[in-house]
Amino acid sequence: MAAAGLRPLAVALLLLIVFVASAVDARVGDECSAGAGCGSGLHCAACGDGGAGVCARAAPVDPLTHGTGLPFNNYSWLTTHNSFALAGAVSATGAAIITPTNQEDSVTAQLKNGIRGLMLDTYDFNNDVWLCHSFGGKCYNFTAFQPAINVFKEIQTFLEANPSEVITVFLEDYTVAGSLPKVFNASGLMKYWFPVAKMPKTGGNWPLLKDMVSQNERLLVFTSKKAKEAGEGIAFEWNYVVESQYGNEGMVEGKCPNRAESPAMDSKSQSLVLMNFFTTDPNPTGVCGNNSAPLVSMLKTCHDLSGNRWPNYIAVDYYMRSNGGGAPLVSDVANGHLVCGCDNIAYCKANSTFGTCVIPPPPPPSPPRAPAKGASPGGDPNAAVARLPAFQWSCLLGLMSLALLFLS
Repeated sequence: MAAAGLRPLAVALLLLIVFVASAVDARVGDECSAGAGCGSGLHCAACGDGGAGVCARAAPVDPLTHGTGLPFNNYSWLTTHNSFALAGAVSATGAAIITPTNQEDSVTAQLKNGIRGLMLDTYDFNNDVWLCHSFGGKCYNFTAFQPAINVFKEIQTFLEANPSEVITVFLEDYTVAGSLPKVFNASGLMKYWFPVAKMPKTGGNWPLLKDMVSQNERLLVFTSKKAKEAGEGIAFEWNYVVESQYGNEGMVEGKCPNRAESPAMDSKSQSLVLMNFFTTDPNPTGVCGNNSAPLVSMLKTCHDLSGNRWPNYIAVDYYMRSNGGGAPLVSDVANGHLVCGCDNIAYCKANSTFGTCVIPPPPPPSPPRAPAKGASPGGDPNAAVARLPAFQWSCLLGLMSLALLFLS
């Protein structure tokens, strides 16, 4: 009877062992299995060898947590290139999409993860404005993703639910005059519109972020068509923004050229800086490496070649994929320099003078994990257990021995 009475205790001990082992979350750069194993603020990105999971950051630190008292051009915002072009998407026309994709989650999810800049390609199609790629400048069923109003309404819903947030939309605009105002009005976004009249014309500071928020002027929209500024009240991007070259030509180490339509990167007549960093042909695997150390390096290069200005917008493909901190980390670095004069916004000391930083000690390195003989390239899905310190292993082994004794 005594032994039988101890069996429930033994089972409880075994369950405790399993819980403790599984509760040890992986850190940035550690291996993981899909949907599990990463710590708070991380997700399992398919960036490891052979498609294995790697714990990566999905969201930057929101700079609003350190106040809104600076001009808008003193903040940096993570931006998604072709925000609408989602992997696995089917055209709203019902056709299969045959053009490349650039992101993997919805615009709503992007905004929830701290994305504050959206790049959208707008076309006249099916008697409406659609988000589309094109062949020869034309939108087709198999290149059209969805009507623009769908995404505009996602933005409207987010702004309504988050009254302190500001969003910027960059339109690669192929629509005729009069098309966009109809869609913006129908979407309910005009109530948040930041007017062109308040944008600095000669490179001066933008209004304070807190004033933009208090006046509910929380949506900036830029178009690639110059005539639409006077005709429709949509700001012509390169009157206000310098933008680096997109595609492979913009990823050359040590260089940060402007795209053809933009003024030179060091032009001081524009007070916002947009840094592009994505390949000409999007690659969901190659982006893991690109969104890591090379992106950090390009951030510093573009700062130096843009008149010592940190980018206000950092545009990438597959923003959640990297071999570690990724695009969110780069956004934090830029905001650290802009907001408080530190190497990372996480180092900013609250209510302190510019340049006062608190740098936390580095976390202890994860112990090396040699794959077991015959293991798959993804590694052991229970690898989180291997990160337990020696004293925790001793406790677990002791508990396991005691449980087995009770069961014997």
